[in-house]
Amino acid sequence: MAGVLAAQAVTPLFSAERIAERVEALAGEIAQSSPRDLIIVSILKGSFIFAADLIRALHREGLTPEIDFIFLASYGTGTASGGEVRVLRGVETDLAGRDVVIVDDILDSGRTLAFAKALFERSGARSVRTCVLVDKQVPRAVEIEPDFRGFRCPPVFVVGYGMDLAHRYRELPFIGEVGNPGEVGNP
Repeated sequence: MAGVLAAQAVTPLFSAERIAERVEALAGEIAQSSPRDLIIVSILKGSFIFAADLIRALHREGLTPEIDFIFLASYGTGTASGGEVRVLRGVETDLAGRDVVIVDDILDSGRTLAFAKALFERSGARSVRTCVLVDKQVPRAVEIEPDFRGFRCPPVFVVGYGMDLAHRYRELPFIGEVGNPGEVGNP
């Protein structure tokens, strides 16, 4: 099956250079919001590369964010959300009174981001904002808009820069569209 996955064409949508420029701009936007006691919570696995680049860009903006991670599941190895969001690993940090920025790779159905935002609001965070790298232009299952957005994206399946298809393509330095993702079998 690995050969089938390797043979899938990936058409670049956002180059590594465009991503780097947009990450710097997002850090500037977050810094302008004057966060206090900032904590970045990265939703794993897809946002880990984006979150790493973003916290370094925030440092260049003069901020010293703490970082934590939450591991949520809604996709598995498929290409469509199953509709249920599960916490596989929660944050370890007390968020009470903190300014939280949730970092996610992609916003499509809205379920994962809305779930995380509600969870952190219930934890007593002073504020909870959302930052997504890719905002897929599809109808949302849950009404939510990101506070900080990297790129608007057409309704196609994207991989790269941390995003995957059946655990492949995360290493790509760009974001690209996968041709016919529904035809790819699981490895």
